[in-house]
Amino acid sequence: MADAPENALTGFRAEIDAIDAEIVALLARRMAVVDRVIVAKRSHGLPALIPARVEEVAGQVRRHAGELGAPPDLAEAVWRTMMDWVIAYEDERLSPR
Repeated sequence: MADAPENALTGFRAEIDAIDAEIVALLARRMAVVDRVIVAKRSHGLPALIPARVEEVAGQVRRHAGELGAPPDLAEAVWRTMMDWVIAYEDERLSPR
């Protein structure tokens, strides 16, 4: 009796799961920096949203993705979603209580 066709994906799934764990670890590291950014923005009276920086990051991500062979559109979409979430997170923490 042959293995189920889906078993052919087991190794790939394990590899993707390991990569996902690395991405989550990097996300946690990035958010630790974001928390320090909030402190700096608060002390200097800066807003959560700095549009020029958003566009700078999006451009860097597109270029880096292209250099590495990843789809730039996908990378930019993921980063813009993440940046929108982070800006809302910062805004909430920068708002007077």
